[in-house]
Amino acid sequence: MQTTARMCLRGDALKQEADGEGIMQVILTEDVKNVGTMGEIVDVAAGYGRNYLIPQKLALLATAGNKKALEHQIKQIEARRERERAAAREILGTIDGVSVTIPMRAGDQDKLYGSVTNRDIAQSLAQQGVEVDRRQIELDGPIHELGIYKVPVKLASGIFAHVNVWIVAM
Repeated sequence: MQTTARMCLRGDALKQEADGEGIMQVILTEDVKNVGTMGEIVDVAAGYGRNYLIPQKLALLATAGNKKALEHQIKQIEARRERERAAAREILGTIDGVSVTIPMRAGDQDKLYGSVTNRDIAQSLAQQGVEVDRRQIELDGPIHELGIYKVPVKLASGIFAHVNVWIVAM
């Protein structure tokens, strides 16, 4: 049984392990959950880096040139991160503690017909004049029962607001 690796990447950014799986180094340009923070050089699976991180502009290939350029850009990244945090602190006061009521059809034992997702919460917040991207709302999974939920909203790296979500029967 032969194993082959796709060598479409430059330099030492792709390493080959003994079992044939490729690992690549990337420089993160944004915070990526469960991977790392902006400006870090991390090892990821080659397919994840090539098919998701790089096309979504979440990372750059960690070539020698990009690593050298990163050293010069660290100050810019830190300044950008601080601007994002300052803007998030301003927004924090308007979002933190906001209550949203979402009416849903429910059946026996308070189970919903369907579910409430981060998209539904973002739409309800938008109706109240609070603009939040649905990807900033961090639900562990869809909500399937009536009740009151405290949902975190990630405004910037390390800055969270909490929204009270009331799921009520129609």
